[in-house]
Amino acid sequence: MNEISIFYGIENNDVKKMLNCFQSKRISYKKDTTIISNLANTNVVGIILNGSANLIRNDYNGNRTIIEKLDEGSIFGEVFSSYSDELSVIATSDCEVITFDYDHVIKRCKKSCPYHNTLIDNMLQLLAKKIVIMNNRIDVLTKKTIREKLLEYFSILEKENLAKKFELDLNYTELADYFGVDRSALMREIKNLKEEGFIEAKGKNITLLF
Repeated sequence: MNEISIFYGIENNDVKKMLNCFQSKRISYKKDTTIISNLANTNVVGIILNGSANLIRNDYNGNRTIIEKLDEGSIFGEVFSSYSDELSVIATSDCEVITFDYDHVIKRCKKSCPYHNTLIDNMLQLLAKKIVIMNNRIDVLTKKTIREKLLEYFSILEKENLAKKFELDLNYTELADYFGVDRSALMREIKNLKEEGFIEAKGKNITLLF
């Protein structure tokens, strides 16, 4: 269990004690099922143990946008989000999730567990990473055209992977939702970038040529 970042530095036996103390729930979900809805009005912290999910935003017009892709070890909850619109977590594969109330994190139990401080430190580091992710998203979405959004997004992935060749962590339908654009328009711009010699694209594998 301690390979999951929120539990980094905490022994497995202590993690099990902590989760028992937190009255955590461990639940399995099938692909395309809702793990949690109306996230902004809950007090839940969730951790993806295995599998993957997407954090989805639905605005007042019913438009669907992918806010973040959640993989093994990813954490989600109202405290980690800056959006006031309705948010949902949807499984993109069969997955297993642990959930517990955030109050258990910020309020010490009577046992004063020595590893509680480590957990809080890990959560603060995760919050800092979430801020970077959100800032990257803002950098992408503030670009005016689909081409500019794509090139900014590819540049971010290049920096993260330290290479000009990388695999997209979203499929093209999800990427269109992430950008908030029409999928056909997205695919047309990717085709243009290929033809103009900016990129090579084979499925989700992208190579930057600039």
